[in-house]
Amino acid sequence: MFDEYVEHASAPGAGLTYGASLPQVQYEGFEASPYEQETGLTEGFGVGDELNAQASVTPLFELARVQYTLPAPLISLVVCSDVLSMGLSNNVIVQIELSRSEQVNKIPIPRKPSEFTIHKLFLDPSGRHLIVTSLQGENWYLYRGWKKPKQLKGFKMVIESIAWNRAALLSSSHSTSTREMLIGSRNGTIYEAMLDAEDDFFKSQERYLQQVFTLPERHPVTGIRFDLFPPSDPRRALVVVTTPSRIYQFVGVPDRRSDESGRVFSNLFSSYRDNAPKISELPGNIDHSELHVFGPNADQAHSLPKNIAWLTAPGVFHGSLNFDSTSDDLIDGAQLLPYPASDVPVSIALTEFHFILLYPNQVMAVSSLNEHLAYEEGLPLKPNEVVRGLTADPVRNTFWVYTDQSIFELGVTNEHRDVWGIYLEQGKYDIALQYAKSANHRDRVISSQAHAFFDEGRYFQAAQSYAQCSVSFEEVTLKFLDASERDALRTYLIARLERTHRSDLSQRMMLATWLVEFYLSKCNELDDLVASESVSHDVQNLQTERSIVEDDLRQFLDIYKTNLEPNTVYELIQGHGRTDIYLHYATVLGDFERVVEHWILEEEWLKAIDIINRQSNLDLYYRFAPVLIRHAPKETVDSWLRQPALDPIRLVPALLSFQHIPRDPLSPNQAVRYLNHIIFERGYASPTIHNLIVTFHVSSPARSASSTSAISAPAHPEDDGPLLRFLSTAPSHPLTNKPYYDLDYALRLCKQAGRTQACVHIYSKMGLYENSVDLALEKGDLELAKINADMPEDDEQLRKKLWLKIAKYVVQDKQDIKMAMRFLENTELLKIEDILPFFPDFVVIDDFKEEICTALEGYSAHIEELKKEMDESTQNAEAIKQDIAALQKRFLTINASEKCSVCGFSLLTRQFYVFPCQHTFHADCLIGLTKEYLPAHALRRILTLQTELVKATQKGPLDRSSITNPSLLPGTPHSRQPTSQRTLLSANFGIGAPLNGTRAANSLGKNLLSAGDRLRDLIIPDALASVVTAPAGWIPGIGAGSRKIKGEKDTEKVERLRKELEDLLAASCPLCESVVAGLDKPFVQPGEVDSSWDL
Repeated sequence: MFDEYVEHASAPGAGLTYGASLPQVQYEGFEASPYEQETGLTEGFGVGDELNAQASVTPLFELARVQYTLPAPLISLVVCSDVLSMGLSNNVIVQIELSRSEQVNKIPIPRKPSEFTIHKLFLDPSGRHLIVTSLQGENWYLYRGWKKPKQLKGFKMVIESIAWNRAALLSSSHSTSTREMLIGSRNGTIYEAMLDAEDDFFKSQERYLQQVFTLPERHPVTGIRFDLFPPSDPRRALVVVTTPSRIYQFVGVPDRRSDESGRVFSNLFSSYRDNAPKISELPGNIDHSELHVFGPNADQAHSLPKNIAWLTAPGVFHGSLNFDSTSDDLIDGAQLLPYPASDVPVSIALTEFHFILLYPNQVMAVSSLNEHLAYEEGLPLKPNEVVRGLTADPVRNTFWVYTDQSIFELGVTNEHRDVWGIYLEQGKYDIALQYAKSANHRDRVISSQAHAFFDEGRYFQAAQSYAQCSVSFEEVTLKFLDASERDALRTYLIARLERTHRSDLSQRMMLATWLVEFYLSKCNELDDLVASESVSHDVQNLQTERSIVEDDLRQFLDIYKTNLEPNTVYELIQGHGRTDIYLHYATVLGDFERVVEHWILEEEWLKAIDIINRQSNLDLYYRFAPVLIRHAPKETVDSWLRQPALDPIRLVPALLSFQHIPRDPLSPNQAVRYLNHIIFERGYASPTIHNLIVTFHVSSPARSASSTSAISAPAHPEDDGPLLRFLSTAPSHPLTNKPYYDLDYALRLCKQAGRTQACVHIYSKMGLYENSVDLALEKGDLELAKINADMPEDDEQLRKKLWLKIAKYVVQDKQDIKMAMRFLENTELLKIEDILPFFPDFVVIDDFKEEICTALEGYSAHIEELKKEMDESTQNAEAIKQDIAALQKRFLTINASEKCSVCGFSLLTRQFYVFPCQHTFHADCLIGLTKEYLPAHALRRILTLQTELVKATQKGPLDRSSITNPSLLPGTPHSRQPTSQRTLLSANFGIGAPLNGTRAANSLGKNLLSAGDRLRDLIIPDALASVVTAPAGWIPGIGAGSRKIKGEKDTEKVERLRKELEDLLAASCPLCESVVAGLDKPFVQPGEVDSSWDL
């Protein structure tokens, strides 16, 4: 506490002087050790050597001087809730709050030392209320924070002890009232009083003072204390009063009060006016005595004390308080502790495990457990220094020794150090373990407890304790074996195995294996007992014990399966004949193959299937599939269906073996059920699986496995149902649209089995419709033949051919004319005339006269319909001609200032074209624009027409210059200015001067070949425009004038060619058409340079 005021005895300060140095104290007891509990087993099951190094011993108590200079001799000192109050001989009260030790409050009592001599100070548990009593019987009251004390004028007595209401004071930290308190005076009178520090002009601090009891011998009341219990709902009160030679116990019901000012103890003490309280008297002749209590939770308001101690002349009277007792004596186990010295101590204090005794020159501590002296230390007193007393802070559990010149703090540093050893000597092992701090101490306690259990015959408890201590493994096992306690030994081995380190594999394996042997032996022993006593005794308990042991063994195998060697354990279990344990251990290890083999040998097929279902190894499904499907087909297939990861290909051998087993024809084929599931539900596309299910369907249910010869007799029609359903619904390959099964294989099987309908279906799947129809007719199945005849929907000729085969079969083989007539109603492909050749010559026409008449009437009606359609077509053609003629007379009105949409010059300067879209073009501009988007075939046709027109009108050499410059031609206005220079094709090929015909032709041909297919360059817009727009008989560019075409045929030909050429060039507006035709062309043509985006 407040370290700057405390100097430890082991390190004295420089400014202190002692009469003698402190003696070196030797501490005896069980010191701490770094021993560590061995949790693993060494080789040979021994225990490792214990470490011998001992840690430094911390003393139980430590006495230290408080560095504070007293201004006057100290008379009395009290400490509560870290508030220290001192009464000095000069009548000054010094108060120090230990949490703020730098603040020292000195409060004088306005009395002279000759008039007022301080006797004792009394401080409440909260440290707020202080009462100062004097030898003259005058008393003063000081509340925390007051600068001056106040005299208690009504308190005319010498106070020897005060009992505070501890619960009320600690629970209300802001209350100014002391609540009810009991005061013991020097004349043996007990008062109940209450003080209140609240300032009230009309009231004094003395709320009330009432005498409640007077001791008969009128000895000083040296100690008084009361407790209300139970703390949560106080219904009883215990008041303990002591004198130098007697201790009283007053037990009763406290008064119920409505407010804080009510009196509490009047009725309790009034009940003892006629009846004597519980009194214990000890002889002695001393003038002082003390009463002390100790509680484990003293800082809590509603806690009750546990131990009580009373200083008497013979010794310390002590015991435990039992608040649950119904008698008037609540002190249990009262004992008298004689003093270690011959003198009576000046003062005493009570801790959890010790009595602290203060003598005039030393401090001693005696253990309350064994009454041995545990601590002794001399007081470093100055000359003429007198020891005054020992006080304790009951809330903070601190202890203070004070003299008239010094203050010492007695620190409780290691009070629990030797407690474990004392309890160990007393045989209280559980409590000793609670206070054993080091591993060495715990080991000694547990070892002693284990030996004690073994000696008492409590073998199971001994086994648990032996497993936790360092007693050697060999010693323990031999002890149990000698005592024939195998069950306890099993318990010891289990506990030792649990504590063995996981890295000690060999030791763990040996322990685990030995335990398995113990368990098996115990099970067999119980079996023998059950068998031997089942007749004369009730063996239900034995059976229950056996079930418990078996469950323990199963649980043991589950937990320690990694510490067991499987083959060894299997041999042990088999040697003891424990089949159930054998199967459980195999299941725990995941050795399901061994379990399944066992159940198959026992012919427990369903149990074997259940084991396979509960594991994930697919190999077990494949391995045991043949035998399981033979004996439990439905359950086996159910198991397969629950495991989608199975590969059906690996199950084919089991399925084939199942095919050769005779079975009930009425029961469903489980192999087919499985194959149908994986094909239709899971979409399995393996040809092997599809071929296998075809094989199962084709095979007769009643057929034996050895029957492999061909079937001569056809199968029953109802037998073909499942096969036909599969063939018609079997999934096909998405690309080839062919079934996954082999059609040739399926056809061969069906032929061998005589499955006609299936063969017909397979033929149709193969596209061999003629074969399917022929086979159906061969078997006489007319309906099946009709169905297959309609299958080639895309080939009408083939369908008609197939129907003719059926018709021939009906007419010639059946020779049923009426059936043949009805047959014609089933198809629209055949008529009566198609089947007439099949009728024999002697057939009378009367049988089908009506049908022939009906056919003729149908033909007549059809002819009439065709005539109507021809008339309608003729009318439509005439209407179209009239529409075309009307289009040729259509006209548009244009302005005189209209301009060409290409060149921008006046439109009326030369021949022009106007389109319905209001676009206008000169003839040559239209030709030049049109040739850019026309396709190649149109361009070639234009070139052909151009050549024929020139040839048809040419009578002399062609003047290319006139064609190059059409403005020189007669009838062409000289004022026309073309927008750009237009040249003939010859100009592009370097033909500048007239050449003779051969050289010119050769040169032109070479250049044409080198130019490739440059069709657009071969079209000359100016020349072509003059040819198209010139009237018939006018020849442009020939000589000096025009010549007339001779002959009427030439005129018509030229007009027809010109008309066709005009239709090609002016079929549509080139501007509108080019928008669509040029969508795939770039804005900038190859070879052009676009600088519009340049910065």
